[in-house]
Amino acid sequence: MYFTEKQLRIMEFIQQFRTERGISPTLEEIAKNFGVTKITIYEHINQLERKGAIKREKFRARSIEILVPVEHRATRYSLPLMGNLREGLPIEATQDREDLNLTDLIPVGKKCYALRVRGDSMADDHITDGDYVIVEKREEVLNGETVVAVLENGEATVKKFFRDKSRIRIQSCNGSLKSIFPKTAEIRGVVVGVLRRFSAEQPMEPVVST
Repeated sequence: MYFTEKQLRIMEFIQQFRTERGISPTLEEIAKNFGVTKITIYEHINQLERKGAIKREKFRARSIEILVPVEHRATRYSLPLMGNLREGLPIEATQDREDLNLTDLIPVGKKCYALRVRGDSMADDHITDGDYVIVEKREEVLNGETVVAVLENGEATVKKFFRDKSRIRIQSCNGSLKSIFPKTAEIRGVVVGVLRRFSAEQPMEPVVST
């Protein structure tokens, strides 16, 4: 039985709520947890009910019951780690099974989002055209961090950020490009990871330039 990620998260919340409090959450409580409207949750609950994943009684606010096992989030974002790879040598197989939890590498939550990159101005920092950057929403930035910034002309860009004594410096990581010194720069977040998909498919419309 297939469930969307949103449906899995809702079932996971319901199960945790029931375990901790001994009762099911109301639609209002579920909506508040996910920051959406009650109508949105109502639609998801109806879909889950049609799939046979949950059941509920009419006219009872706390009657949601889960009928299928809910897979723990960590197992949904993990891959088997088969061993270590050293260039020119056979693969070193691990003695015991080990899983690589992708959420340890890619933060998953409300404070993070992804952008597709267009351009190679950050190539020396291993961010190239078509890559996806994982961005943490925050305004406080340390010198040298890679940020998503909106410049005074409205252009969004990924660059190294520096605040000198009296000015802002936005620096490319490409030896052929010079730094720029905008009067203002609105920081939309800090890059905490990079994803690269090796595929013949061409990326769709770019979201942010470097």
